[in-house]
Amino acid sequence: MFEDQTKKPFIKRLLKHKIKFWLTVVAVLLILTAGAVSLYVKSALEPVDKNNAKTVNVYIPEGSTVTSIAAKLKKEDLIKNEKVFIAYVKFKNASGFQAGNFQLSQSMDAAGMINKLTTASHVPAFKITVPEGRQLQEIADIIAGQTNYSAKDIMKKLDDREFISRLKQKYPKLITDDVLNKNIKHPLEGYLHPATYPFYDPETKLDAIIEAMIKQTDQLAEKYEKQMKDKKMSVHKALTMASLIEEEATEKADRHKISSVFYNRISKNMPLQTDPTVLYALGEHKNRVMYKDLEADSPYNTYKHTGLPPGPIANAGETSWEAALNPEQTDYVYFLAKKNGEVVFTKTLEEHNKAKAKYITNTQDEEKGE
Repeated sequence: MFEDQTKKPFIKRLLKHKIKFWLTVVAVLLILTAGAVSLYVKSALEPVDKNNAKTVNVYIPEGSTVTSIAAKLKKEDLIKNEKVFIAYVKFKNASGFQAGNFQLSQSMDAAGMINKLTTASHVPAFKITVPEGRQLQEIADIIAGQTNYSAKDIMKKLDDREFISRLKQKYPKLITDDVLNKNIKHPLEGYLHPATYPFYDPETKLDAIIEAMIKQTDQLAEKYEKQMKDKKMSVHKALTMASLIEEEATEKADRHKISSVFYNRISKNMPLQTDPTVLYALGEHKNRVMYKDLEADSPYNTYKHTGLPPGPIANAGETSWEAALNPEQTDYVYFLAKKNGEVVFTKTLEEHNKAKAKYITNTQDEEKGE
């Protein structure tokens, strides 16, 4: 049999039209799909609620991936779609996401959120400011005021031997057996450096808060390591001396001269007779020390015992630390503060008594003028 050659052109034309038709259909479908996807993606990248500018605290931990960041943003209802957000980050080739606490809102679109997370300086969840010359109980109160921890729990942690043991292992040059002396009131007294500490995780653990302050002191100890070695002085004794200077100094006082008085007294085997040690022994805060207070039975009472007390009586700033290691060369063995904050230094008891009579006025017979 012979094939009808007249049918071939017709079949070819028919196939051509069918292919053209389906190609057109596919093209239209692709256009429609692309349009729909484009609209969907555009919508997914827009603000969740452009009228809601209320900020939400979002903490991004160190080492977070884009996936984990997207999940956190979705959980906080700050983005509409995690996968679209991730794809957009890759499309924009965005990088450098920072760790920390960020203030974000539903009124921000994806582009603005990415910009904030990669370039804007983030704010801490909370700050703890520890001033100079503060005792451990005062620092515990400060921490309690900025966290959910109670001052009682904070003091319990600060005195916890297991916690101190861990600190000894981590900071062996700073935390030594000196802090475990049986006469010491609180092992970590004087070891929490005065500074402002920002914390970016709102749920920062108490151990980490305390350790941040210990670490600052450790860095300072490392800075003055050579000077302590030259003076044959342990970190503990340096901190103790610095705390005495810190507690005695006024804004107008020359800390290096105060330091010289303490060193001169020690070299002459004279008691330091510094009032702040008496108050620390008593566990009280008073404007004036009475003569009866000088009888306090405590190893911290430098009117009864010569040399340095068992440990620091407060924290000390770097100025006092530096003065403790670099006393001025003087012959002074007495000093007293005038009402205006100026400090008078004298070399003899007679000179000291004259200065006391001139600048100090007792309002009660039982007060100790100093």
